[in-house]
Amino acid sequence: MTPRDAADANDNRWSDLDRPPLNGAALRRALVRDGGLWRDVEVVERTGSTNTDLAAAVTGGKGADEGTVLVAEEQDAGRGRLDRRWTAPARSGLFFSVVLKPGPVPVERWGWLPLLTGVAAATALSRSAGVDTALKWPNDLLVTVDGEERKVGGILAERAGDDAVVVGIGVNVSLRTDELPVPGAGSLAIAGATTTDRDTVLRAVLRSFEEWYARWRDAGGDPVASGLQETYAAGCATLGRTVRAELPGGRALVGEAVALDGDGRLVIATADGVQEPVGAGDVVHLRPA
Repeated sequence: MTPRDAADANDNRWSDLDRPPLNGAALRRALVRDGGLWRDVEVVERTGSTNTDLAAAVTGGKGADEGTVLVAEEQDAGRGRLDRRWTAPARSGLFFSVVLKPGPVPVERWGWLPLLTGVAAATALSRSAGVDTALKWPNDLLVTVDGEERKVGGILAERAGDDAVVVGIGVNVSLRTDELPVPGAGSLAIAGATTTDRDTVLRAVLRSFEEWYARWRDAGGDPVASGLQETYAAGCATLGRTVRAELPGGRALVGEAVALDGDGRLVIATADGVQEPVGAGDVVHLRPA
């Protein structure tokens, strides 16, 4: 978890006064407590991918316990689902990963972790930054700018060894319009956030995650008993929409997204009356005809 080019990065820590660096020591004081989930918070200037770094720490026996948080001021090889790249200017967003070891929860329910992360992050962004944040199944965070949905964040969960999951989160915070990587991207700033203080937003997201993770784990991963399934459905912009799901193997499925099933899969009702659950794939929200 050693940052590359740390010396060069440190020389430029204050190169953009609108984007001050995070204070790792202050974050640890605020988040690490006896009996809490978070055990350590490390901030590095630059790395390839926080998910890759933490997964290597877990499988390499380097002591990455549950509750380890790794935050990068800049990533040059950040990854999203389907191996998509996630890049942004230094200190323009939050790019971090956490280690989870949900041993008491049956493995078949671990698939709810990306959805749990989405609920926790959307709740925290709405509260801390004053931006209504919706969920796009299975792992995107959406904001609305001038009536148009924009992707402000993404989530990637990956198994690490036999007993761990590394969950990565990327959120565009202060990204300006001329810095957007693709037309459909957005940021908290562009969406009119009341604050773009990354320290405030990061603390809110991690505290919200801790609450939801404890609730889910205490319920044995049951999405109904923990309230996760109902809360995700309530905040999901995909449900009730006509969508196209690009499925593994090159097949596409078009229909109305009508529900989430007990495994967190998206149920799509096609024009011929068939309801098919989708557990993996790329979902596109289609505009009304």
